[in-house]
Amino acid sequence: MLKTFPRGGVHPAENKFSAGNKIIRMTLPKIVTIPLAQHLGVPAEALVNHGDMVKTGQTIGASKGFVSSNIHSSVTGKVIKVDKFLDSSGYKKAAVSIEVTEDEWLPEIDRSSDLKKEIIIDGEEIIKKTLESGIVGMGGATFPSHVKMSVPRGKKAELVILNGVECEPFLTSDHRLMLEKGEEILVGLRLIMKALGVTKGMVGIENNKKDAIDHFTQLSKQYPGIEVFALKVKYPQGGEKQLIKALTGREVPSGGLPIDVGAVVHNVGTAFAVYEAVQKNKPLIERVVTVSGKMVSSPSNLLTRIGTPVNLLIETSGGIPEGTGKIINGGPMMGKALDSVDVPVMKGTSGILLIPDKESRRKKIDPCIRCSKCITVCPMGLEPYLLMTLTEKEKFDRLEDEKVMDCIECGSCSYTCPANRPLLDYIRLGKFNVGQIIRNRK
Repeated sequence: MLKTFPRGGVHPAENKFSAGNKIIRMTLPKIVTIPLAQHLGVPAEALVNHGDMVKTGQTIGASKGFVSSNIHSSVTGKVIKVDKFLDSSGYKKAAVSIEVTEDEWLPEIDRSSDLKKEIIIDGEEIIKKTLESGIVGMGGATFPSHVKMSVPRGKKAELVILNGVECEPFLTSDHRLMLEKGEEILVGLRLIMKALGVTKGMVGIENNKKDAIDHFTQLSKQYPGIEVFALKVKYPQGGEKQLIKALTGREVPSGGLPIDVGAVVHNVGTAFAVYEAVQKNKPLIERVVTVSGKMVSSPSNLLTRIGTPVNLLIETSGGIPEGTGKIINGGPMMGKALDSVDVPVMKGTSGILLIPDKESRRKKIDPCIRCSKCITVCPMGLEPYLLMTLTEKEKFDRLEDEKVMDCIECGSCSYTCPANRPLLDYIRLGKFNVGQIIRNRK
């Protein structure tokens, strides 16, 4: 029987149009814009100035705290501006703009395709290399990976879970990466396991990726302590807490973290990035991005340098179809609409989704009919209709008591609401306000 989480969840149409399309390497753009805040936590501080020449892989932004991340140049060229630019959040943030002249990589980076299986450094060195290389969560959360590898005092890691679920409709970048870089991902998992001092690794993959399941099951025979599990297709199977529950039966407590139940969860893309950082001395300067949509002529999985304008990815995939209403950064469930296609690809950019005008319009909002569908599908056991109402009435103390901070923002409630209530929009607003209250209290 396929494993899954027991509470809530929905089944949106999968629409994995690009699943069979191999990863294509994008040509270099003329100019890249590399934001200094591509991660959760404190933004990096620029190490370069206007007029400086930089090489591919060079550090151009230094992390400014424990929860922070280094930023590296993804190209070789001349720094033409260090200023604030619009990014995918819709806000102007500090970034480095570089005019591309050639593609000269730092000499210590191993650019060969040779697999390096042997791990010759210890756990502390793995964590240090992960920090120096700017590795963050590649599934979209962008939490600095070295932090996850540093277990807090009083806690103990028992296993590492690799997230190969990719439950968002349309997105296939992780799927393709698993098929094309499977061994590198498993070596990356071994590196993470060594950094944490654990001997057990689990890989969870949804059952709509049978080729990836078969591939990883075969490969894992060479790696003792690593098991591969097929998961039922159900959204949001890829949520950390849902994945832990599905694979181990352990439940992360309210307000808690995976480490509270001995688990550490990383995305398959993150494991690949850790492999490249530790075994190849390659910092995080590129990633695979899915460009897709029902009307997109050439749905693609593109290996793209960080800082490349989104419009170039769309052009490579056939351009913007006539009748496009919205362009989403990410998937349709958790992604956010882009204000401009001139914004750069960042470390957390997993996909660009083009939605037809008809499907992008908000429907008429009707009064809540107390049908409880939003409660039934909530994977966290919350009451979304109540959280929206409390946010509307600015009852933030009650909102905190109702555990609004446990919401994982999966969007299942909005997806299932027959009254078209913007539940997630209000819950996000409520979380923001409650989060501020909690921070001020501390």
